[in-house]
Amino acid sequence: MTRQTGRGAASSTPRSVDVARLAGVSQKTVSRVLNGERYVSEDVRRRVLQAAEDLGYRMNNAARALASGRTRSIGVVTLGTALYGPASLLMGIERAVRDTGYALRVVNTVEGDPAGVAGAVGSLLEQGVDGIVVSEPIDEGTSMAELSVDVPVLVIGAPSPFATAHPVTSGGGADLLTRAATQHLLDLGHLTVHHLSGPPRWFAARDRLAAWRAALAAHGASEPPVVEGDWSAASGYAAGRRLAADPSVTAVFAANDDMAIGLIRALAEAGRRVPDDVSVVGFDDIPVAAYVTPPLTTVRQPFDAVAQEGLKRLLHAIENPDADPLPPSDPPVDLVVRSSTAPPPHR
Repeated sequence: MTRQTGRGAASSTPRSVDVARLAGVSQKTVSRVLNGERYVSEDVRRRVLQAAEDLGYRMNNAARALASGRTRSIGVVTLGTALYGPASLLMGIERAVRDTGYALRVVNTVEGDPAGVAGAVGSLLEQGVDGIVVSEPIDEGTSMAELSVDVPVLVIGAPSPFATAHPVTSGGGADLLTRAATQHLLDLGHLTVHHLSGPPRWFAARDRLAAWRAALAAHGASEPPVVEGDWSAASGYAAGRRLAADPSVTAVFAANDDMAIGLIRALAEAGRRVPDDVSVVGFDDIPVAAYVTPPLTTVRQPFDAVAQEGLKRLLHAIENPDADPLPPSDPPVDLVVRSSTAPPPHR
């Protein structure tokens, strides 16, 4: 029997020793380059990377973890839902992680499970992730301060529920977007703006409600009673039937586009024309918002910008554990004005 040696059939996968031989350096230098360590000259780094590319070498994740003390993976805890906001934010996180060289591990939670987030975080810690993103939009009414997390944690759009030495938070900019939506209606001349809110257990609904109130107060406008929905077009339709019966309603800010679309349908059925009689602004800028009748004025959520900004701060905390955290920055505000808003009708 003939035994094959070298890079024959029995050893077809390139190894770090092959990269080192081709680049003319030691295996230790190859390890330093592939782990992104400093104190390697640019010429040597270029030769090693070129050799790895020529050979089709991919560093084994287990070996990388042993060499660097990190698994180069990030865990994400997110609500398992098809709602536009949470689903789009998860896609933004996936796109942002894709360019970092880190692997992504996602654990979904279920609404109504108080232990869901803690269990998801525990599962990710057992997998040895280097950092965690919590994109959990619902307050389940439980405290997780007892859960000690020894890796940096980025919490998006909610207060951090964990005891961690490396907290990173990102608000998502809901307050700025809501103020822009409310101010747009006030600037058109409406005396006040009614609000169709999301369910109060959702942090996003609370943030938008608080920002709407702040915008009215800053303008000196009265605060009408809040009408509560559940993010669905059906709940917007039900709210619209109630608001249509009140002739004093001339402007409504809905906490998402789906509810705004249901609201407009109910107003139309009641003979309240949009925007001639009632102006409506939504939130999200879902793809269909530009094609309903009338096309919906809304504020566009900057999901990719929020994900990229948050991930940049998380990676800084992971890779520079002794450094001060990066300061947060506000996401862009994009008010998309279409045909569902106009000055109030003459009385």
